[in-house]
Amino acid sequence: MPELAKDLTGTINHKLAATSPSGIRAFDRSVSKIPGIIKLTLGEPDMDTPEHVKQAAIKSIQDNDSHYAPQMGKPELLKAISGYIKRTRGIDYDPENEVVVTVGATEALAATLFTLLNTGDKVIIPTPVFALYFPLVAMTGATPIQVDTSADDFVLTPEKLEEVLQKEGHGVRAVLLNYPSNPTGREYPEETLQGLAKVIEKHRLYAIADEIYSDLVYGVDHYSMASIIPDRTIFISGLSKSHAMTGYRLGYVAGPQEIMASIGKMHAFLVTTVTNNVQASAIEALNNGQDDPVEFRKIYEKRRDFVTAGLRELGFEMSTPEGAFYIFAKIPEAFGKDDVKFATELAHQAKVGVTPGSAFGAGGEGYVRLSYASSDEDLHEALNRIGNFVKELN
Repeated sequence: MPELAKDLTGTINHKLAATSPSGIRAFDRSVSKIPGIIKLTLGEPDMDTPEHVKQAAIKSIQDNDSHYAPQMGKPELLKAISGYIKRTRGIDYDPENEVVVTVGATEALAATLFTLLNTGDKVIIPTPVFALYFPLVAMTGATPIQVDTSADDFVLTPEKLEEVLQKEGHGVRAVLLNYPSNPTGREYPEETLQGLAKVIEKHRLYAIADEIYSDLVYGVDHYSMASIIPDRTIFISGLSKSHAMTGYRLGYVAGPQEIMASIGKMHAFLVTTVTNNVQASAIEALNNGQDDPVEFRKIYEKRRDFVTAGLRELGFEMSTPEGAFYIFAKIPEAFGKDDVKFATELAHQAKVGVTPGSAFGAGGEGYVRLSYASSDEDLHEALNRIGNFVKELN
């Protein structure tokens, strides 16, 4: 086993060295080896990818579709993405110049942030939120400005955004919004988005809209910032959640042609192009799988209602999630705000894995995130175990 030469120790990117790994993944790894644990830690759908989507990927391989795809994406897929956005958001993106296919929404975020930001810039990020945003912004040399939204039921209000922008002064380049939200499941009402759009226009900012969970909403309508200010919005999504395709790594980004040329350039530097059979499966999902998320949504909504009701009976407080497949619950008073201690003891004593809320930034302290993208059997057993654990606290 080779060891690094001693004279090379510490010779790495200093921004990367100063950046901690994902707290979500780190905690998941720390509890994954506990025998018999039920993991509700990751946003991993337990559904199978629809059969017709899998068959499209298989056919691509059988047809020897094994050469480099166009860097921005296969023309059929770009057209399918453009058509989906037109149907759902009413925005007419040119598939040739305003859409880029990426390796998951994560790469779409990375390509976008490294395109837009320079050292000294700032990005407003409402929290609690998916923690990957913070290191990605920091790696560009910009500063992530966390805005705690816990006092406003986990939604960034136009008034709060204006207040933060006045405080931060020059240097803010973008507002990064995730809705429905990971970890809270909160949606943004149209009125709130309209108000935020006015503030964003006033301060001449970009809006980066991560809408990866938009096909999984319950009892509410999903509105997109891209529909309100398309000239300022970078729209990011993918098929990981809507079609249970997390391992396929298929995402995309859309926006005005002038900025998409640069985002496409950065994308090409990062990954060259996206795997052919994955693109074939995405074409099938978007063109012939519009009903797939509908069926998944019915299952998730039933699970959401079961878990929220069960947790409330045990004394947990939470807002009812309106989308995604997470519950962000306030931990029992006996633990104060020590969500890491609560989640650690729950894992070791009750053998249920949840994610500490502090992993999602400011405002997450004192909460835990539970994913209900798990089997009904696991969710029933997890609630029983959590119930026994909580009873022992009292």
